[in-house]
Amino acid sequence: METTNYGFTKTVALPFAEAVAKVKEVLALEGFGQLTEIDVQAKLKEKLGADMEPYMILGMCHPALAHQALLIETEIGLLLPCNVIVYEKGGIVHIAVQKPNLMAQVVQKKGLEAVAEEAEKHILSALDSIA
Repeated sequence: METTNYGFTKTVALPFAEAVAKVKEVLALEGFGQLTEIDVQAKLKEKLGADMEPYMILGMCHPALAHQALLIETEIGLLLPCNVIVYEKGGIVHIAVQKPNLMAQVVQKKGLEAVAEEAEKHILSALDSIA
């Protein structure tokens, strides 16, 4: 797994559609629900006639953790939900997840770091379970 200052990324030996389904499945096991799904490939084709490889953005939310974060900072919704992307580049499928601690770094409110750490623990557990 690769780590950047804003996310975690791993490559998987799964076809794109299976990878999307697997991400939803493993995050659900960790308590996350899907709020949004954006098929970027389809939207860019529709709006611009542009061709690109498969690219899906999933807006995932852990309700209990989101509630805790909202109690700490009402406007934290600007940084929610947790974005997850599944994309194919050169025939290789990648899964990338936004680092939850970004919201704690940006907002810097007491208690938010613990919420972000808990979310990160669940996200890493989910990513680790994908072969």
